This record gives sequence, C-alpha cells and structure tokens, in this order.
Amino acid sequence: MQVHIFRGEGRVFALTPDREGRNLPAKHGPWSAFKSVELVRAKIQPGVNVEECLDNIEQHAHVRITEQAIS
Repeated sequence: MQVHIFRGEGRVFALTPDREGRNLPAKHGPWSAFKSVELVRAKIQPGVNVEECLDNIEQHAHVRITEQAIS
C-alpha cells in the first residue's frame, strides 16, 4: 500500500493513504508532506511497525492518533 507520511506540530507524524492528507486531524496540524513509502506486510520498514500501521489504516485511518499525540 502506498502511504504518505506527514509531519504535524512538534514530533507528531501521521501515515495515510490520502496523498493530500485531507483525513488528518486539524488539531495536530498544520501538516506538511514528509515522504511517501510503499508498505508491504511482512517487509521491514525502518521506523514503522508495518503490520500495526496497515491494520490501523484499514480500521480507522481517519480516527486514531496514538495516545492523542502523547499529550
């Protein structure tokens, strides 16, 4: 799956299949495009738990923010 990585305020990053990041929560923005990667199950991607990330995108890409961005 092609995933686009965005950087929010502070050290917040978001991964989304939406190239424009339209589904990212405004409260953690403004968001700026960082890079795009191809995530493949069972393939290592440094800095990303691929299985967890893909599961989260499939289940709630527009909802989940890890620990509400570690408040």
